[in-house]
Amino acid sequence: MTIWVNEQIDPSGMIHACIACCDEMQAQACHESYLQNLTETQKESGWEARLRTVESWDDVPVNALKLD
Repeated sequence: MTIWVNEQIDPSGMIHACIACCDEMQAQACHESYLQNLTETQKESGWEARLRTVESWDDVPVNALKLD
């Protein structure tokens, strides 16, 4: 099983928003939204929107909104 994890991360590496799901198209749409919601100031200071995959729900951050 592939689980798509979207994270919005501040310059210190802290995750501020996280959504995990099994649907690639939904994950891509979420990632685009995360990218668009970052301000230029945030981007310049090191914020990032990251999309990654994991194989188990155990590998998803505990604070994630989990959609199945």
